[in-house]
Amino acid sequence: MRTATGPGSDKSTVSTVPAPRWQLDRIYPGFDSAPFQADLQRLSDELAQLHHTVEDQLELERDPVRWLERCIVLINSVVDCHENLDAYAYARYSTDTGDQQATRELNRIQQLSLPLHRLRVRFREQLMPVSGQLDAMAGASGSIRAHRFHLNEQLEECRHQMSVAEEDLAADLARSGADAWSRLQEAISSQLEVAWKPGETRTVVDLRAMAHLPDRDLRRRAYELEIDAWRSMQVPLSYALNGVKGHSVILNARRGYADPLERAAFQSRVSRSALETMITVIERSLPLFRTYLKAKARVLGLPQLAFYDLFAPVTDAVNTRRWSFAEAAAFIIEQFAGFSQELADLAARAFDDHWIDAQPRAGKVGGAYCISLPLAGQSRILASFDGSFSSVCTLAHELGHAYHYHVLKGAPALQRVYPMTLAETASIFCETIVLDRTLDHSTESDRIPVIELFLQDATQVIVDILSRFYFERQLFARRGQAELSPAELCRMMSDAQQATYGDALDSDALHPYMWAVKGHYYRHDQSFYNFPYAFGLLFGLGLFARYRAHPTTFPGTYREILAATGSASAAEVTKAAGFDIEDPAFWGSAIDMIAARIDQFCSTGR
Repeated sequence: MRTATGPGSDKSTVSTVPAPRWQLDRIYPGFDSAPFQADLQRLSDELAQLHHTVEDQLELERDPVRWLERCIVLINSVVDCHENLDAYAYARYSTDTGDQQATRELNRIQQLSLPLHRLRVRFREQLMPVSGQLDAMAGASGSIRAHRFHLNEQLEECRHQMSVAEEDLAADLARSGADAWSRLQEAISSQLEVAWKPGETRTVVDLRAMAHLPDRDLRRRAYELEIDAWRSMQVPLSYALNGVKGHSVILNARRGYADPLERAAFQSRVSRSALETMITVIERSLPLFRTYLKAKARVLGLPQLAFYDLFAPVTDAVNTRRWSFAEAAAFIIEQFAGFSQELADLAARAFDDHWIDAQPRAGKVGGAYCISLPLAGQSRILASFDGSFSSVCTLAHELGHAYHYHVLKGAPALQRVYPMTLAETASIFCETIVLDRTLDHSTESDRIPVIELFLQDATQVIVDILSRFYFERQLFARRGQAELSPAELCRMMSDAQQATYGDALDSDALHPYMWAVKGHYYRHDQSFYNFPYAFGLLFGLGLFARYRAHPTTFPGTYREILAATGSASAAEVTKAAGFDIEDPAFWGSAIDMIAARIDQFCSTGR
C-alpha cells in the first residue's frame, strides 16, 4: 500500500477498482461445509452438557464452587460457539438479504440456541440461593473471582425475570414475532428501490448517500424520492414497529421494570441519574448546534437548512478528492501508527486479510457495523465505501470496534460483553484520531471542511440522536395504550426533530420517516439504541483530550480502559479514566470541545 496525503491536496478521481468484499471462507467455507456443521453439532452437544450441569442439584448443594466453575466454563464455550455461527450467518445475510440459505441458517441457529436462553434463566434461578456465599466462593476460586461482575449482573437480572417457562415461551415467540418484524425492516430497507431515470434505479441507501452531493437540486430530488419510497412502505413498516415495541412493552411490564428506559439503563450499565445528567447537558447545548447550523446555511447561501442540507459540503476541498480504497487504507494505518503501533497493525491486518466488505450493492443492508467471530479470533466490517473522506472516517470508526474486540479477545466470552455506552468509545476515539491528524496536516483552506465534517457527525450524534431518543420515549409511552398509525409516527418524528433542531431547520423539510429508516428501533432486545452513541461520542472526546495532554503514557491507559469494559460498569470504567459521569461538568467538558470547533467554523467559515 502506498502512503496517502491528507484530503484536499489531491484532485485525482477515485480509482476505478471497486471497493473489496470481505473474505469469509477462512471462517467457514460455506453452510454445508464440514467445519460449519461440526460447530453446529458442538453447539448442540455443549448445550446438552450445560443443561445437565445447571440442573445438577446434588453438586450445587455438595460443592457450589465446583458447580459454578463448571457452569462458567460451559457458558463461555457455548457463547463463543453460538456467536461465531451467528456472526457468520448474519454476515452472509447482511450482504445479500435475498439469500434464502442465509436466512434459513440464521433461523436454524436461533432455533438451536433457544435452550441457551432458557438455561441462562435457569442458571440465574440456581445462583440466587447461593448469592450470599459469592464472596467466599470468589475467595476460593480464581474463575469465580474473575467473573464476579458478570455474576452480580446475573443476580440483578434474576430479580427482573419471569418464570423459566414464561421466559422460554417469550424467547420462542420472539423468533416468529419481534425478530421477524426486525428482519422485515432489514429486507425492505436493503431492497427498496425507486426509478431514478429511464432504465436506472436507486436504492434508498443510494438516495441517502446523495445527501453528501454539492448539487442542492440533486440532494432535494434524492430526498423527495426517498421520502416517497418510505411512504410506499409505511403500512408494513408501521405494523413492524408496533409489533416490536408492543412486544417490548409487554415483556418489560411482566419483568417488573418501571419503564423501558429503566431496562435500557441497566443494559447500558449506567445509572438513571447519570443518563438524565447527560441528557440535560445535551439539551442545554442545543443552542450551540443551532448556531453552527445557521452558520452553515449562510456559507451555503441559504436562508435556512433543509434536512437534505445537513450533509452538504461547504467547499469542494474534501469532496473533490475521491479516495481509492487502497489510499484510504494506507492513510488510516499511517494515522493509527501515530497513536499506537498495535492499533496500526490491527488495521493493516483487517485490510490485508480482507476483513472488510466495502462495496455498495443492492441487497446489502445500509449503514456500517463490525462483528466479531470469537472462534477465529477475528472481526468483519461492513461499510459502503464511496470514495469520500466521510467514508474514510467510517472505516476508521469500525476499525475502532475491531481494535476493542482485539484487546478483549483473549478474555472469556462473559468478560467480553460490554454495553453500547462503552462500545462506541473505541470507535469514536479512532475516528477522532483520523480527523484530528487530518486537521493537524491540513492547509487553512482544507481545515474548514474537515471541521465541518466533524460537526456534521457531532450534530447527528448529539442533536439527531436526541430527537430519536425523544421519539422513542414517546413511542413507548403511547404504544402501551394503542397501536400507532403511520401518520402518527410521522408526526411524532417531525415533532421530535423540531424540538431538537429548532429554527435551524426548515420545518417543512424534515424527515418524518426516520422511524422507518433506522433499524435500531426494530430491536426488541435493545430499546433506546440511541443515547449510547451520545455517551460514546462525549466519553471518546474526553479520552482524546486526555491523550493530547499525555500523548506518551495515554495509549497504555487507553488499552487498560478498553480491557475493563467487559467486566465493569460505565461509571467504574470512566472513573478509571478520571471522569465522573454523574457530574454535569464531565459532559460539559466534552461539549466544550465541540463548541471550540463550532467557534472555529463560525469564525473562519464565513
